[in-house]
Amino acid sequence: MSTTEHDQATMPTVGHWIDGRRVESTSGSTAPVFDPALGVATKRVALADQGEIDAAIGAAKAAFPAWSTLSLAKRQQILFAFREVLNRDKAELAEIITSEHGKVLDDALGEIARGQEVVELATNIPSLLKGEFSDQVSTGIDVYSIRQPLGVVGIISPFNFPAMVPLWFLPIAIAAGNTVVLKPSEKDPSAAMWLAEKFQEAGLPDGVCNVLNGDKRSVDGLLTSPDVESISFVGSTPIAQYVYETGTKHGKRVQALGGAKNHMLVLPDADLDLVADNAVNAGFGSAGERCMAISVVVAVEPVAEELIRKIADRAATLRVGDGRRGCDMGPLVTEQHRDRVASYIDVAVADGATVVVDGRAVQPDGDEHGFWLGPTLLDRVPTTSRVYTEEIFGPVLSVVRVASYDEGVALINSGAFGNGTAVFTNDGGAARRFQRDVQVGMIGINVPIPVPVAYYSFGGWKNSLFGDHKAYGADGVSFFTRQKAVTARWLDPAERGGSSHGGIDLGFPANS
Repeated sequence: MSTTEHDQATMPTVGHWIDGRRVESTSGSTAPVFDPALGVATKRVALADQGEIDAAIGAAKAAFPAWSTLSLAKRQQILFAFREVLNRDKAELAEIITSEHGKVLDDALGEIARGQEVVELATNIPSLLKGEFSDQVSTGIDVYSIRQPLGVVGIISPFNFPAMVPLWFLPIAIAAGNTVVLKPSEKDPSAAMWLAEKFQEAGLPDGVCNVLNGDKRSVDGLLTSPDVESISFVGSTPIAQYVYETGTKHGKRVQALGGAKNHMLVLPDADLDLVADNAVNAGFGSAGERCMAISVVVAVEPVAEELIRKIADRAATLRVGDGRRGCDMGPLVTEQHRDRVASYIDVAVADGATVVVDGRAVQPDGDEHGFWLGPTLLDRVPTTSRVYTEEIFGPVLSVVRVASYDEGVALINSGAFGNGTAVFTNDGGAARRFQRDVQVGMIGINVPIPVPVAYYSFGGWKNSLFGDHKAYGADGVSFFTRQKAVTARWLDPAERGGSSHGGIDLGFPANS
């Protein structure tokens, strides 16, 4: 289904959210936003020019002094109000996500729920920002610490979680007293605009949260601006590395979460029905467009044959189609991405793998022009194949057979990524050994997608994370604040003029 020039001219355009209002772009540059289930562009998104980049950053900078000095109690009240607005209108947000990303409505609601966990964490910001106090560290001297906001912070979020990932960062950054410029993916920008509007409804002052739509020019504008203090990024590893290197070169604090190739190690004593259910859920949920998706099942023989049959049987029952029709799995986000993911099936065949389930043959419950690719299961995938080594980011699940636990762990640890992994077993000792042996940041034990709850922190190892801070939790609070240590002396009025002054001593001060 083609989009005519007339259609393009009459389409609504998603602009920017700057200083508390929607701003129509004057850059003259836009990109199409597709409904993946229909295969047609339904709107366009503005691509900011330098003037619009400067305006968004300038609005955040102007709002910072008043917001950063607002009391914690008032900031907390706004976060509580936002939580209620988000919960009230989450069905509306889910529909926006489904219409631009393609994931089914239930999955979109789940994304919002996980983002709301971080909102709820941020409502406790007075406790999270508490410092420490030590009385009488030396005679008449106390030491204490305080946390203060950074200033203007930049957030660059990916297409696969257009609401959840912004909510990993926005609530903590804002609650800590920072002001924000959020640059969402140009593939699905409307969720970010919706969040900004709801923050304003909750009472957030103008300029505290700004949304800058655009492409690489907007990203580079945030990375190089002297008025932006930090960058939070989630996306592919090559771009994460670029963001980290460019941002740090320009003096910024950066947390850049990259790609993944997550393995599920299945030991011979595992419950194979549990494994098969979870392999399907974690491999094909959101059409595999999750950084925590399981993309490789590492089966310790002799369980592979039975496990593959169980996974294939379950995959055959999945209903692929329009996410608004109650289907199990939706389309991929763009036609180009669908074609790229499908090309890996040809690569697998050429490298000697067996195609057990071929998603290219899917009959979707949706428009024929949608960006469809069904669940795909590959067996005996060589570990030298690009299908194994590269992040595919689609509904392609590979099975690699190994002879032992040690071989499976060695295989996982040899990879370039270290985002998430899982082990399925009924042996507590083996599970405990696995969590210590494996070189991965997030681990599931009989849990396939080990995304930590909001009061822990999210992030991997190796090429899955650039920077010293993970997302949300204690790391998130630390990332969005600077700590000061204060050493204070107050003279006792009763002793003024006496020995408490200490006298002159040019030696290095020592506590006593």
